[in-house]
Amino acid sequence: MKIGAIVLAAGKGTRMNSKYPKVLHKILNKPILGYVTDAVKELTDKKPIVVIGHGGEYIQEYFEDTYLYRTQDQQLGTGDAVKAGMDALEDEEAVLVLCGDAPMITAETLRTMIEQYIKDEAKAVVLSADIEDSKGYGRIIRINDGPFERIVEEKDATEIEKLIKEVNSGTYIFDRVLLEEALNGLTNNNSQGEYYLTDVLEMFKKQGQRVEVCKANDNKVILGINNRVQLEEATLLIKRRINEKHMMAGVTFEDSASTYISSDVIFGEDVVIGPNVSITGNTTIGDDVVIGPNSIIKDSKIGKGTTILSSIILNSELGENCIIGPFAYLRPDNVLGDKVKVGDFVELKKTKVGDGSKIPHHSYIGDALVGEKVNIGAGTITCNYDGEHKYQTIIEDGAFIGSNSNLVAPVTIGKEAYVGAGSTITKDVPKRALAIGRSKQINKDNWKKKN
Repeated sequence: MKIGAIVLAAGKGTRMNSKYPKVLHKILNKPILGYVTDAVKELTDKKPIVVIGHGGEYIQEYFEDTYLYRTQDQQLGTGDAVKAGMDALEDEEAVLVLCGDAPMITAETLRTMIEQYIKDEAKAVVLSADIEDSKGYGRIIRINDGPFERIVEEKDATEIEKLIKEVNSGTYIFDRVLLEEALNGLTNNNSQGEYYLTDVLEMFKKQGQRVEVCKANDNKVILGINNRVQLEEATLLIKRRINEKHMMAGVTFEDSASTYISSDVIFGEDVVIGPNVSITGNTTIGDDVVIGPNSIIKDSKIGKGTTILSSIILNSELGENCIIGPFAYLRPDNVLGDKVKVGDFVELKKTKVGDGSKIPHHSYIGDALVGEKVNIGAGTITCNYDGEHKYQTIIEDGAFIGSNSNLVAPVTIGKEAYVGAGSTITKDVPKRALAIGRSKQINKDNWKKKN
């Protein structure tokens, strides 16, 4: 069965007190909307249709062509929003409708809904859950606690109906053709003056179409976000869900409560993660990696057997059995070979480092090509910027750079060449040569007495 998805993301999110749409606020470095569409993409090869409104330009700018976009010009209710997205459907037989601000939804839950839709030969299935404090939710009305009858919104509910604990999640699957027909017949005869999508279910019932309820086993999957307090609550729930998944797959967390892993991170086996660690973005961690306390890793690839101690690594690729830190800072676009050491208070930027090279401490290496088995002494700086342009430093295999050296780019240090400590190098150094770029030492005897 071909299934499409319409995700409703047109709301202003007034209670977020933000200029940005609610669905763009992030949980573990991913927008709320991203969690919803992640659940959908496992079930269909069609791009989700995202209905935007207030601040829609921000959503389009962030996600670019990830989605098909349709605009709800006025906030006239969920039925109107779904109608705005219908024309982007093609040959889909059924359509999922989801709330863009409900990041706890899972592919497993949606799959269960779809299976029930097919098995029961239904024309619509609504996802529900039992919630003790059901204030604000639409209530599921059943006939004598049996089949689905209708959904009543909070503001239209009677006092008796408000006591019902089974609530509407805002997630549905519909027969596409029947949904399109029903949306054209919706009215806004209610206290809000809006076109309710929930009225479609009642219309189906009156037509003799089969409508079913799929009750979630875990009521957390329907939780939506309306303010920043709920954003934090969802963050903690999603964080725990992600960490538990990785623990069950062979990752050790020394303190999972203080560890933040985004949903796109991939781990190998026998990884050990210390407390207060953040790993986000499209990051892959190899087998037997040890990540020490207070480390931050984003959009990076870490080779197996590497140890990272209290360091920051951004958009970089590390080989196997490297040692990083403590307190190293790898800015974007670094590529490290195997068995590379980047020690304490070393900063790298846009640098390639060959196998077995060492930059032990207190150095800045930027816009550089460093060969294999190079040793760079403490306090070395590649002077790569003249105020207008960036230039490259090349340090070839086996070179030795003495401590407190300044390499003024563009410059090449040849294979197995030496640079004397305290040198400022402005010219290329031939292979196996010794370069000394410092003033001759002068000692003035009895200078203290004269002054």
